[in-house]
Amino acid sequence: MSNLNIGNVIKMNVVKKKTEGFVLSDGNQEVMLPDEQARDDIELDKEIEVFLYQDKRGNTLATMTIPEVDLETYGWVEVVEVVKNLGVFVDIGIEKEILVSLDDLPLFERVWPKQGDWLFVSLELDKKGRLLAKPITEGAVQEDLEPAPESLLKSDITGRIYRSTKAGSFLLTEEGYRGFIHPSERKEEPRVGETVTGRVIDIKEDGSINVSLRPLKQEGMKEDAEVIMEYLIERGGSIPFHDKSDPDEIRKTFRISKAAFKRALGKLMKEGKVIQQDGKTILTDTMEQ
Repeated sequence: MSNLNIGNVIKMNVVKKKTEGFVLSDGNQEVMLPDEQARDDIELDKEIEVFLYQDKRGNTLATMTIPEVDLETYGWVEVVEVVKNLGVFVDIGIEKEILVSLDDLPLFERVWPKQGDWLFVSLELDKKGRLLAKPITEGAVQEDLEPAPESLLKSDITGRIYRSTKAGSFLLTEEGYRGFIHPSERKEEPRVGETVTGRVIDIKEDGSINVSLRPLKQEGMKEDAEVIMEYLIERGGSIPFHDKSDPDEIRKTFRISKAAFKRALGKLMKEGKVIQQDGKTILTDTMEQ
């Protein structure tokens, strides 16, 4: 069976039954359809639609289970295994799990997908004719971009991360909207394949959206203040941070902007929980002891 057919859905005739399954033919070539890959309604001398793939031994097989993805179409597939120095395996709906090569994943493994995450992929053949899953490219996303309506502004939205770069994270929603999350609009960098829910903070001219994973200011202030308090308590009630501290050090330590830090610090000072003294922030409780 020619590798040109691997990864494709084609029509073939059922020509004979064997112990292990059915023999299919397209008039020129034959391929085996294992019993476990056949449906109950299969009949000899009938034309059926099958998907062609290779098993672990490199044998070309057919299945009557038609995956949502092939060499021409994209679809969401679930990550079922992560293998260091190799990539991740995804379930496309057939018995064989398909590899997404580490070459198509982010450089840093901390933002690799985890088991249970979902990737938007199509299929491709490598130089040896092996079937691989290929994450969607930015060009393909742009070609099929669904413009977001203005009414979406300030609304919550859920999507899956399909790309991670130094500039930020990119997501796709179920509706087909393309979103961008700037590093300043998140506390932690989401994984590729991770499902996130955020707030639409801008709608661009091309219909794409900017998304924030940070809570609204009032909610965020309370959350940030709790983080600072926990950090203070863990370090004996005194930390070398104040409202004039370096923004990069603040972000590195607390994963928030300097503006957010100052708002949270102001809240704690107003509540009488902390004071600033000699370039430090100090818990008032520790000063009374």
